[in-house]
Amino acid sequence: MLSATHFFRSMTLGKTIPVLRIFDEAKAREFYLDFLGFKSDWEHRFEAELPLYMQISQDDCVLHLTEHHGDACPGAAVRIQHSQLAQYCAELNAKRYKNARPGIVRQPWQSDEMTIADPFGNRLTFTQPVLE
Repeated sequence: MLSATHFFRSMTLGKTIPVLRIFDEAKAREFYLDFLGFKSDWEHRFEAELPLYMQISQDDCVLHLTEHHGDACPGAAVRIQHSQLAQYCAELNAKRYKNARPGIVRQPWQSDEMTIADPFGNRLTFTQPVLE
């Protein structure tokens, strides 16, 4: 007979996809697609005038954005690993987005981090380990 410990060790977890609450489709597109550079993978609505649910991605990072009130609460925090954080920060600032001028902060836990709030109060922290 297999023990519970053996059973759990044989399982693996898959990819995590955060669901973020949005309230305005145009503002979400401006922030996530135009400013941050994500692309829209797919969109769903039950009917033409009903709330939007969409998947966006950039490289291996996948997020779901939802206008449905029961899917997620505003004010979430997501941490996203990035391999070229300084370059990404410079690219974002060059866009002159009216609602954000991100900067990088070196954290005591040996991580460079850039936190940007979306128009709906969700915080995205892009992080890169400091290799010294």
